[in-house]
Amino acid sequence: MPSISMFYGIIVYMYCMDSKQHNTPHIHVRCQGNEAVVALPDGEVLEGELPKNKMKLLQAWIELHQDELMADWELALSGEHPYKIDPLR
Repeated sequence: MPSISMFYGIIVYMYCMDSKQHNTPHIHVRCQGNEAVVALPDGEVLEGELPKNKMKLLQAWIELHQDELMADWELALSGEHPYKIDPLR
């Protein structure tokens, strides 16, 4: 599973061909021993949990990169590797 971004201890992944697990566009996130699946583009947690302060950072990042994330989702659905996305600064 390729990571597409890392910032403030948050690692964001997007699987290729991952529409079977969840029917909505999403990312997988790991942070401080926690894991979550987060919907795109709204940032709703579908599964798991993250610390609240990290979740706020992740949601800000998602808002800034909505178009890139949705483009990466389309690539992943077609079996291609998604592109890296700039971290939150």
